[in-house]
Amino acid sequence: MAHAQTVTPRWALILGASSGFGEACARELAKAGYDIAGVHLDRKAGLQHVEEIKQAIAEAGRRALFFNVNAADEDKRREVLDALAADIAQNGGTVAVLMHSLAFGTLKPYIGDDALTKANIEMTLDVMAHSLVYWVQDLVKRKLMGEGGRIFSMTSSGSTRVIHAYGAVSAAKCALESHTRQLALELAPFKITVNALRGGVTRTPAAEKIPGSDQLFEQAMRRNPHHRLTTPADVARAVVALCHPGTDWITGNVINVDGGEEIAG
Repeated sequence: MAHAQTVTPRWALILGASSGFGEACARELAKAGYDIAGVHLDRKAGLQHVEEIKQAIAEAGRRALFFNVNAADEDKRREVLDALAADIAQNGGTVAVLMHSLAFGTLKPYIGDDALTKANIEMTLDVMAHSLVYWVQDLVKRKLMGEGGRIFSMTSSGSTRVIHAYGAVSAAKCALESHTRQLALELAPFKITVNALRGGVTRTPAAEKIPGSDQLFEQAMRRNPHHRLTTPADVARAVVALCHPGTDWITGNVINVDGGEEIAG
């Protein structure tokens, strides 16, 4: 008599799971066989959409464990990881993927009457860059992620291009790319890869908040060799591909997922 094969649970922990790249990755990774632990920060009006995402994960036959908390808060980070650790202790498994897709920063110029403050800049860098380091530190310290783990951060062309009112976010993206390289170096002995994905210009709720975003979208469509914007699904499919066995020698990179937009710029 054949016995059912026991499948070790694989969690994908997604920071920023309720919209944009994070949502698309949650949906696509669930289809690829990962249970999804989603961290998001939404008011009551956005919670119905979160339920739709969880339903899509369930329809893919996977579990959804979502937390409506501030991902940059140390106590909340501890609560999320405590819950994951408890589930893994009971059911086995590992956190196989960490996706950092936090898009919460201040969009103001450096100079002028409504210029960025010290608090604005520090908050933007803490949420959009430094928090990656803290989540990774805790995952590794708790032994929740091990050999074969995949860590992804979401950067943008704003790390090398000047965009009005994008200064603090641009600085955060530069820091994020630096953190990605350093983590890749230090996690190589653990056989965990770390890469930053630089999506092309994408119409996400966060991107639409950039002053003059409509012009950015139009320019990107003209510049992109495919004459369309990148979509969150484009990036999500790349994430799934980079999670496959055999991609363990790809680490420490900023990988363009943009249909050639960057080279055509």
